Amino acid sequence: MRPFTPIALAAALAAGPACAEIRNAPSPRALEFSAYIFAAVNVCGYRIGAAPFEALLAKQGTRVADVQPGGPFGSRVQMMFTLMSNQMQMNREQACLAVAGEYGPEGNIARNVLLPAGAEQPAAEGAAPGATKPAEPAKPAQ
Repeated sequence: MRPFTPIALAAALAAGPACAEIRNAPSPRALEFSAYIFAAVNVCGYRIGAAPFEALLAKQGTRVADVQPGGPFGSRVQMMFTLMSNQMQMNREQACLAVAGEYGPEGNIARNVLLPAGAEQPAAEGAAPGATKPAEPAKPAQ
């Protein structure tokens, strides 16, 4: 067995943080979901229900801060967001109805992730009346 050389030791130490970032990366599904929701906000004018959005990301082992434009995976989400926005825009009416049916107030996948533009966010369970609403995550800019 050969002893570690200083170069091999330096390479192993340098690879440590890089490996940790890859291991903790959000799943591709979480990134796609985020881009899809952001595209619906962009194309259809919906607002994001912060608590349901955060809850769905948490189920996928991801935080909102990871997928926002300034987050560590924001550039990947931005790329998918652009493609999805362009695709949704091509058939806007049907795309907006579809996404509302999946994630709107009566969504069949999750409810209140997307809210109509003028609607109030539903109160969180156990929240005191008049409690402040969580901040809405930033949407990617075009």
